[in-house]
Amino acid sequence: MTAAKSPDALSPAEALKREAAARALDYVRSGMKLGLGTGSTAKHFVDLLAQRVAQGLEVVGVPTSEATRAQAESLGVPLATLDEHPVLDLVIDGADEIGPDFSLIKGGGGALLREKIVATAAQQMIVIADASKKVARLGTFPLPIEVVDFGVAAIRRSIDKAARAAGCQGLLTLRRRPDGHVFVTDQGHLILDAAYLSISDPATLAARLSEVPGVVEHGLFINLASRVILAGADGVTVLDRA
Repeated sequence: MTAAKSPDALSPAEALKREAAARALDYVRSGMKLGLGTGSTAKHFVDLLAQRVAQGLEVVGVPTSEATRAQAESLGVPLATLDEHPVLDLVIDGADEIGPDFSLIKGGGGALLREKIVATAAQQMIVIADASKKVARLGTFPLPIEVVDFGVAAIRRSIDKAARAAGCQGLLTLRRRPDGHVFVTDQGHLILDAAYLSISDPATLAARLSEVPGVVEHGLFINLASRVILAGADGVTVLDRA
């Protein structure tokens, strides 16, 4: 079992993420089937969940990425697949941006396809984040769009056309790893990051992008999150969607 990093050694930003993750544990009950998110904030949740499992909490986790699977396995969290448990009680995951109506941008970690499949299979989605992720309008964070590796130039053109029809325009950048190689998702796809800056109608953009041949999935999560847990300088706030 890999030891978790001491809370005292965390940066202020990471400490806030861990506070949000800790509050999310209040909603976990023994016997639950849990979707385990991907990303820096979800990583804290898996760390803390593993501590509860070691103390006797009985849960089964369904990871949204190979990175989360490896982390959970190393910490002793029991895992299963979505084929074994196609209906989950709860998924807890982070977000890159959270809009006023709980619309989300996700996919900064590259796991948006599996994250959306798992979120859709869950009876409830709780989003954990530091308070800076709550925004008045989505779009400052580039929107990840997962695409197949065939005809990427043609797919780009179709994405641009679809985005303009939804009132958005911006540069599409093929995601690369720090070493310069093209980023490939766990499902073997590519990601185009769209710098739209401002998305006035996330639902319309989501619908338009979903119609583009070659687009596997996009990072707009609409009507999926029901609760948001935000950690900030003034403490932890829990928000529920009306």
